[in-house]
Amino acid sequence: MDFILITALIGIVATLSGIILGWSAKAKEAKNEVRKDAELDTALRTDMEYLKRGVDDIRIEQRSQGQRMDAMGERLTRVEESSKQAHKRTCRNSKIKAS
Repeated sequence: MDFILITALIGIVATLSGIILGWSAKAKEAKNEVRKDAELDTALRTDMEYLKRGVDDIRIEQRSQGQRMDAMGERLTRVEESSKQAHKRTCRNSKIKAS
């Protein structure tokens, strides 16, 4: 009878240790899964911030380019006006010399 009791106790202890080990493994797996999800979320947020900064840089560059184009337009207008005045002076000088 002692053999049957010892065998039963060993079975009960083995079952309880299996439950405990299984439970701890499940808890460890859940903790690792949460950590992996957090790492993935952090990587995604970092990438999004990088993209946002890139878009901001592009907007700043585009605004700067627009300002340069406006300045070039103004300069072109002044050059055209100057050219027109020089052409008029040339025409007047040609008429004066022809007379």
